[in-house]
Amino acid sequence: MKIVIVGGVAGGASAAARLRRLDEKAQIVLFEKSGYISYANCGLPYYVGGVIQDESALTLQTPQSFGTRFRVDVRIRHEVTAIHPERKTVTVRALDTGDVFEESYDKLVLSPGARPVVPSLPEIDGDHIYTLRNVEDTLRIRRFVEENQPESAVVIGGGFIGLEMAENLAGLGVDVTLVEKMDQVLSPFDADMASFIHARFKAAGVHLMLGRAVTGFEQTESGVKTHLDDGEPLESRMVLLAIGVTPDASLAKEAGLALGVRGSIAVNDRMQTSDPDIYAVGDAVQVRHGVTGEEVLISLAGPANKQGRIAADNICGRDSRYRASFGSSILKVFDMTAASTGINERAAKAAGLSYEKVVLSPATHATYYPGGRVMTMKVIYEKETLRLLGAQIIGFEGVDKRIDVLATAMQAGLKADELTDLDLAYAPPYSSAKDPVNMAGFMIENIESGLVKQFHFEEVADLQKNDGVTLLDTRTDAEYARGHAEGFLHIPVDNLRERLGELDPKKPVYVMCQSGLRSYLACRILSQHGFDCYNFSGGYRFYESVYKNRFAADTRTSCGI
Repeated sequence: MKIVIVGGVAGGASAAARLRRLDEKAQIVLFEKSGYISYANCGLPYYVGGVIQDESALTLQTPQSFGTRFRVDVRIRHEVTAIHPERKTVTVRALDTGDVFEESYDKLVLSPGARPVVPSLPEIDGDHIYTLRNVEDTLRIRRFVEENQPESAVVIGGGFIGLEMAENLAGLGVDVTLVEKMDQVLSPFDADMASFIHARFKAAGVHLMLGRAVTGFEQTESGVKTHLDDGEPLESRMVLLAIGVTPDASLAKEAGLALGVRGSIAVNDRMQTSDPDIYAVGDAVQVRHGVTGEEVLISLAGPANKQGRIAADNICGRDSRYRASFGSSILKVFDMTAASTGINERAAKAAGLSYEKVVLSPATHATYYPGGRVMTMKVIYEKETLRLLGAQIIGFEGVDKRIDVLATAMQAGLKADELTDLDLAYAPPYSSAKDPVNMAGFMIENIESGLVKQFHFEEVADLQKNDGVTLLDTRTDAEYARGHAEGFLHIPVDNLRERLGELDPKKPVYVMCQSGLRSYLACRILSQHGFDCYNFSGGYRFYESVYKNRFAADTRTSCGI
């Protein structure tokens, strides 16, 4: 059997290696348009920033080492320009020589990936305007940075690549301005959670221009002038375009294969296209979302690697299925970490789901053990079924562990209140006896059992105008003095029982503290004295980040259980 693979990065290289492990006799030919295969795509921004210093570290396998180990006929700088399903061949052009030839196949695997979005704007193809897709792009950008030592840069796009490039350029001492058309960065996150990322970038000196669109460029003697839809243009030495990616599905389209959402390649759960002898994997294919059931595009390395393995399994006669993607992702934000899985509130609303959420601010580990820092967690679940829908976490150490636990729980079908039962590892340097994931479960259990009611940050503005309610802040005098929400009466929780007479029992009481614990305790006190009480989800720390774009990375924490 002869298998031809188009594209040699995550999905294609994984398929090739798996094919050889399953079939020692198969003839495997891999065509890659660039000069590199099996490279660390996700590490490219860190090479530009000098975090990864050795260029060879970006390539997990060279064409030579891959060919030697797996006996795959690797042909770099060979572009497949057409597929001919009727005669089971592909047309190939050797980029170094210009030679054009046809290669036959029994099975074909497409792994073309996604290409950067480059909109039609004036002078967008000018000098010193870069995109980042492959190793060649990375080397070009790093060479420019090393030779010119630019004092300023504009990064356009607030997705993963845009933020990583902004961070790495800022780390080199470059004055970076990040322009994003949305009112927030990182679309997998809700705006309230993204506020922590905004604050961290601003603290690092990166200028954020949110809700602004780029209208064109202009070459100048000193660099590039970026024109915006409003305000003065931005002058910089270089520009990095990271607006997004689009499936590179032109080969599939021209071959008459069925297409999916946003022009992607449609595949079944065996990674087969509409032609049963042609498989497709990676960023160019549509997949089923594990929460909504909708067909979506998820451009992440983990799914691409799994899909390459699954395609190889099925080509070799095994029954292997790609069930769904949950979009689990994680990002370094200077010294912080941002991670998400499942869907956010926007997606839940768009899907017409009846959902609830909890926001909590637990510590990374036991607060009495030195070095603990706060993380902010947001867990979204379906009201009637308690099905977990998604989670977002912003923090420092331990974020990766908690998002992976939540992703696993969601994929395993655990209900939101069953997070309380998870038996998670504990020692003071690593966690608390009640792990943050357990705490989220306790909060959900309390809400669903009616033990406590809550309100959210988006309700605060209306409540501040309502004379028929009491707003109460239960933090210490020092905390209240450092900052508080307007209109909140201040009574520390430890003095609340003695000062109940200051509250009108006919008015609902909306209570806030720093993280949610003391306001929860206040609500338990008040409700047992006949008050109708609501606990603020996330605490003042969360409120301060959302409304003031600043936060305190302290250890004064825990959530209400």
